[in-house]
Amino acid sequence: MHPDMLRAVTESLPADRVDGPAERGAVLVGYGAEEELARFAADPRWTVHVPGHPDEVRRVIRSAVSRGERAFVHLSGESNTEPHGLTEGFELVREGLDGVVLAVGATLDPVLRATAGLDVAVLYAATVRPFDEVGLRTAVLAADHADIVLVEPGQPGLSARHVAETLVHVPHRLLPLGGADGLDEDVIARAVRDFLR
Repeated sequence: MHPDMLRAVTESLPADRVDGPAERGAVLVGYGAEEELARFAADPRWTVHVPGHPDEVRRVIRSAVSRGERAFVHLSGESNTEPHGLTEGFELVREGLDGVVLAVGATLDPVLRATAGLDVAVLYAATVRPFDEVGLRTAVLAADHADIVLVEPGQPGLSARHVAETLVHVPHRLLPLGGADGLDEDVIARAVRDFLR
């Protein structure tokens, strides 16, 4: 695990309290646990965070604890160089017209390098459940082509159903990429270039 990500977890989780009431929610942290990520992402009772930077880890854990959320925080062994997604929903990191790439968690830096020079919008998600339908729909409708590349840790297509439901009235094409695809920038660059018209 990236040492700064682990440090962020230990700094953010509250100490157990024996003198106070039990928390209304629960915050669970998983490292590289693709099966757990898929299980919690499929359960609408849970908020699912996939932070890509230690500052984001601190923010999502503290926010989940303070709200009493039932939250699953998925950590990977990588970290983006800069924090993003410090507001609710998806963050537009780069504008573009030829399609939309939605990068989840620590996939953002490789996505930005892989798509350098391409006229694609790049969205960033540190939280995937609830799914930001408005953010995705806005980015897709602003582009000339409704082509979406979904880059997530875990199994390819983890959020594909949510993309399809969000764009049910928008003819679109979707390419889901996941951790099993080996998400380095060369793999992403080839996949994006082959997929886009």
